[in-house]
Amino acid sequence: MRAAALGAGFGLLGGVLAGACADSADAPPFVAAADSRQLMLSVLEPAAEVYWDAVGFIWDMEGTYEIEPRTAEEWEAVENAAWVLAESGNLLLLEERVEGDHWVAMSRSMIDIGMRAVEAAQARDADRVFEVGGDVYLVCTGCHAVYATETLRPNYDTIPDTVGATLPDTLPDTP
Repeated sequence: MRAAALGAGFGLLGGVLAGACADSADAPPFVAAADSRQLMLSVLEPAAEVYWDAVGFIWDMEGTYEIEPRTAEEWEAVENAAWVLAESGNLLLLEERVEGDHWVAMSRSMIDIGMRAVEAAQARDADRVFEVGGDVYLVCTGCHAVYATETLRPNYDTIPDTVGATLPDTLPDTP
């Protein structure tokens, strides 16, 4: 009985696979599982945050603290995030996501800057990771300025008019 059920299951799977192969000549080889917004939220943005948070400085009353990867595992996380940035550019080029020539150019810019991010992480060069992180930000905001203006920070269109009212009319003289 189990053999018959197992055989029937393989027969069904074979039929599904055969049907998929028959349609493959007409269908694109890749299918976007998520829309562009979901791809940004679940893949690209988390990777960018890992990359950006890997290197930096904190200044406070007690001094300056340098943030940078110190262990092989921490550097590997930075490199992995950089690979996600680079490959996300390819994901943005899937047929269902492309929104014209500018979209293609911005996606290719993400691939290029992602590869520079990989190289900086592989070199374990905190200064380069910091510098390339700024360039990653420019690529991201360049794309968002056209396709996702609501995500730009700071979004000056949302500042309430009352903010200006809290500022003094004149600034105090400084010695």
